[in-house]
Amino acid sequence: MNESFSNSYKAAGVDVTAGYKAVELMKQHVARTVVPGVLDGIGGFGGMFELDLTGISKPVLVSGTDGVGTKLKIAFLMDKHDTVGIDCVAMCVNDVVCCGAKPLFFLDYIAVGKNFPEKVAQIVSGVAEGCVQSGCALVGGETAEMPGFYPEDEYDLAGFTVGVVDKDKVLNRDNVTPGDVIVALPSSGVHSNGFSLVRKVFSVDEKNLSAHVDELGMSLGECLLTPTRLYVKPVLELLSQVPVKSISHITGGGFYENIPRALPQGTRAFIEEKAVDVLPIFQLIAKTGNIDKRDMFNTFNMGVGMCIIVAPDQADRALSVLKAAGEQPKIIGEVKAGDHGIQIW
Repeated sequence: MNESFSNSYKAAGVDVTAGYKAVELMKQHVARTVVPGVLDGIGGFGGMFELDLTGISKPVLVSGTDGVGTKLKIAFLMDKHDTVGIDCVAMCVNDVVCCGAKPLFFLDYIAVGKNFPEKVAQIVSGVAEGCVQSGCALVGGETAEMPGFYPEDEYDLAGFTVGVVDKDKVLNRDNVTPGDVIVALPSSGVHSNGFSLVRKVFSVDEKNLSAHVDELGMSLGECLLTPTRLYVKPVLELLSQVPVKSISHITGGGFYENIPRALPQGTRAFIEEKAVDVLPIFQLIAKTGNIDKRDMFNTFNMGVGMCIIVAPDQADRALSVLKAAGEQPKIIGEVKAGDHGIQIW
């Protein structure tokens, strides 16, 4: 039994016993994420993970960190907290896999205005689901109760992941050459980027978030809270069978910022606009906010969550492997010689 309790600290707005209850409630979710290598459960001062280097001659650790951003404002208004954890994991592990690395473990950080243990457990259930979907372990985290810093019913959520890849298998954009093909993997929606603009466009409140929208086939809130897709498992399967040259995770900055990050100098991505299956939510955002095409492609993923660059003679094989892994891949463009950047035509 934990004997830690402070009336003075509780009077200041921090209830340490609520923190202990939250830990107990989240343990069942954390247990779902245990994979070989996890050495201890949550509750210690550090999350321990034993590295299995079988088949890896020159291990390179790859780390990534991110948060959910102002998408959390939608969760607050909808009072739905069990999916934003998936977003948090996805924003980290989807970046790490772009280097060719397999995510090993994840840690989260939850800062709350007031610790409601059941709400914290809901948040962690989403984090655990994201870890399960990406095959990594949730080995620890931190819940900080910060009265006066956050409103009682609000919180922030961030995460951190570490992956490993053999140095000889690290993806190198310098291998990309003119003629290479750009394969797109579909997104599930807005994912976790551009929500400051989304909230402005729709002037979001509880009423308009809960109203059914015919174009979306659901309420606006349901659509906006759709979790970010996790691409780790299909991409790792692809990497095991096809010589991938480079990968880009389409996050904040959309096509214009992220695709060039996967290209070397002297090359330019040419994206065929009609090949991009733009999701209804983006059509609605553009229409409602009167946002031009370039700004849309420079802010949102537009229906493409990840771009994978392969040689033209590997394209069919890549499509086949990805389809077998449950994806719906599509060729949306190619790489050509030119000024470094991207052109959508």
